[in-house]
Amino acid sequence: MSDHSRSSFGNPDVDEPNDFVRELIEAVGHPPDFNHHPFALGENSIGHCLFIETLVDTDRIENLILRFIAEGWLPDALANEPDKLEAWKGKLPNVKTAVADDIHACIQGLLDGRCLLIMPGVEWALMLDVGKTYHRPVDEPKTETTVRGSHEAYNEDMNTNIGLLRKRIRTRQLRFEEMKLGTATETKVVIAYMQDLASSDTVEEFRKRLRSIQSDGIIDCSYVEQWIEDKTLLPFPMIQKTERPDVTSSHLLEGRVIVLVDGSPYALIGPITFWQFFSSPEDYFQRADIATLMLWIRFLAFVLAVFVPALYIAVTLYQQALIPPMLLVSLSSQKEGVPFPSYVEAFLMTIIFEVLREAGLRMPRVAGQAISIVGALVLGEAAVQAGLVSAAMVIVVAITAISNFVAPYYNFGLSQRFLQYAFMLLAGFMGLFGILCGFLLTVVHLASLKSFGVPYLAPVAPVYISDWKDILIRIPRPKQRTYPRMSKPRRRKR
Repeated sequence: MSDHSRSSFGNPDVDEPNDFVRELIEAVGHPPDFNHHPFALGENSIGHCLFIETLVDTDRIENLILRFIAEGWLPDALANEPDKLEAWKGKLPNVKTAVADDIHACIQGLLDGRCLLIMPGVEWALMLDVGKTYHRPVDEPKTETTVRGSHEAYNEDMNTNIGLLRKRIRTRQLRFEEMKLGTATETKVVIAYMQDLASSDTVEEFRKRLRSIQSDGIIDCSYVEQWIEDKTLLPFPMIQKTERPDVTSSHLLEGRVIVLVDGSPYALIGPITFWQFFSSPEDYFQRADIATLMLWIRFLAFVLAVFVPALYIAVTLYQQALIPPMLLVSLSSQKEGVPFPSYVEAFLMTIIFEVLREAGLRMPRVAGQAISIVGALVLGEAAVQAGLVSAAMVIVVAITAISNFVAPYYNFGLSQRFLQYAFMLLAGFMGLFGILCGFLLTVVHLASLKSFGVPYLAPVAPVYISDWKDILIRIPRPKQRTYPRMSKPRRRKR
């Protein structure tokens, strides 16, 4: 803002702030971006305009507020009776107004990006909503890319994200509830749900868990996720996270609840089940038979990613009789000169690949992908030539790595990698028996989990045959006439 706009309006000699204004300025702490503009109001009265320059639209303040006051556009009744609160409301054009009646509300208004007008002789302030937001434009999804369907993704602005939802669901049944979390950050958190579909118990459970959050700061939706999910020390995500408004809309229309956090480009969805992490948004933009085939390919990729390294370790160390003779001879010849047993090979190669994956993510985008691919090829070939690992192990690690990328959701891919290491460890100690024990424990564990009261393995355990249409198979849309029972909707018929 220009130096001229920082000067007082009216009589510059009568600009000493009153006690209320002085206390407010002291409480803010004299930051470098704080602005204080005294202005004349009547013959001997001085009002005060205060705002934090980095949080407001200074052009709107100059054009709609300061110029309005400086050019004497205030009605005489306001100038003569500045303490009449109701007389001030609605007099300033094109600005949403509210009232702060204590020092704490005024400070919070300044930190929320509002401009304060304080009249002489009163201890209240008129708060003018002239805030300025910083956010990216609506862009394409980064972690949930699809060939067909919408290419819009959330950004860090809450209003933009709500608008993307309202654009897709234009009904009065769509409800938004706002609360502020974090004693220091005062972050806006919004619950969204369909009033005629979402279970009232589920919505109330979301409210209860969000209100129980005790934290100084909420920076991202991941902070909220860790507070409200049923169990945290688990490899499986208990809440689905998405950056796609079309995915969020589809879950809303199935009776689920959405949580949006200001400053985060992701939405949280609950309750969820294990099977929903295999469903891709693109399934609903394809023919039913093609979508079902792709769904089962994802199931196969999950099995390959979790079990292939463990099975290789188990059969080469303990159950060699299960390997065909010709293949066993080939594997034995490859192992000649390799100084490590199979489980050490597997851990060594998978850890190297994880390092390359992380390096590719952190490197500059221009060079990251090329370096990670070349690095994997060069290191794999060099390791085989040097006799550190066998060629078969390189193939096993490559199949596992590629299968991990098939997961439609990034956080579920991380869970696959955790299970992969767990089963490799069991196979190294107990062979196929260890894999079987680990599999049974995993199934029992999954069956014991619940997400906001919904069994994690539903509709397979407990069995809801009618809900298999979107979990294990994809039924053509015209034949789908009911809502899924597992999300506990208020009604079953569409």
